[in-house]
Amino acid sequence: MLSLALKLLLAFAIPLISALKFDIQAHPGHESASKERCIRNFVAKDQLVVVTATVSGSRGDGQILNMHIKDAVGNDYARPRDVAGENRLAFTSHADSAFDVCFENILSHTPHASAMASTRHIELDIDIGADAKDWSAIQAGEKLKPVEAELRRLSESAKEVADEMDYLRTREIKLRDTNESTNERVKWFAVGTMGMLVSLGVWQIVYLRAYFRSKHLI
Repeated sequence: MLSLALKLLLAFAIPLISALKFDIQAHPGHESASKERCIRNFVAKDQLVVVTATVSGSRGDGQILNMHIKDAVGNDYARPRDVAGENRLAFTSHADSAFDVCFENILSHTPHASAMASTRHIELDIDIGADAKDWSAIQAGEKLKPVEAELRRLSESAKEVADEMDYLRTREIKLRDTNESTNERVKWFAVGTMGMLVSLGVWQIVYLRAYFRSKHLI
């Protein structure tokens, strides 16, 4: 009962999360080190993700803001260049993995570059799974009542939370089995090491006694 209540609470809370807002400083493009600022999130395989970035400024204002969406296993989903205004990018994840939405602001070599502000303000919103769907279009297409559409959205959100809990439980089981296996191997390695040390000590004692007797020292 508590688990069900937690799932419903998370399902209601997820849509209430506000967008992330931050400023990013421009830097000369000739610098060797990349100055990307990345926002990381986790997504399950085959989930729909919609990234909405609202960027201040405009093209040609002396700054070039580039985006890069990638995941931790090497998949590139989008790499738009010189973005400004509202930008919406959608993709379907290829793996259970963390993904990054990265921004880099570069000063362009124009006469106005030094006179303009050297920062861009970004408002970033990331919707995953049920929250990424266009429920207004679904409601109109399937002729659903507003309450029915909302209940369906909450049902899908709760299912995603339940699937996430199952995934975390499976990972916990795998990590526990790996930990127990490692502990077992370390235990037997320690036993073997102690056995070898004891055997070596006994052999040294026997050898030294035999050596001293052969020299008539004992």
